[in-house]
Amino acid sequence: MSWQTDARAKTGSVPASGPDGDWSIAEIRSRAGVSARTLRYYEEMGLLPGVRRRAGGRRVYGPDELERLCFIQRLKALGLSLIEIRELNAVHAIGGPAGGSTRAMLGRLDELLARHRADVDARIGELLALRVEIDAYRDRVGRRIGGAAGSRPARKGRAS
Repeated sequence: MSWQTDARAKTGSVPASGPDGDWSIAEIRSRAGVSARTLRYYEEMGLLPGVRRRAGGRRVYGPDELERLCFIQRLKALGLSLIEIRELNAVHAIGGPAGGSTRAMLGRLDELLARHRADVDARIGELLALRVEIDAYRDRVGRRIGGAAGSRPARKGRAS
């Protein structure tokens, strides 16, 4: 299932759209699962460019904004910062509608994801080393309080 279908699956309880095919801030935030404040912040940052407004100044959102919001959430879940996501938007906007911008953006996204993957791998290594250190320290503490290693309950998840 792609991020687009994930987003569309969330929309079951909200009306399809307003009478003119547009959604209010309340409807889009419900669909996307973000707060109104977050929507406004994303707009200020340039992550939601071109949000339309009604004559009274109220924001109007449509399917494109929902798709973009879901894409932003997915990238955040993968570890990208809002600054990195804004950079991807900028890379995408440089090429215009010719299609080359999508290729450039995807190339940059791949670079960012590779870097985040390396960071995750490094953190996993640090956590594994920490687990070994904790186990060794617990063994020392156990010996100090007079308990034999065999008399303490076995620890869950201990690496061999």
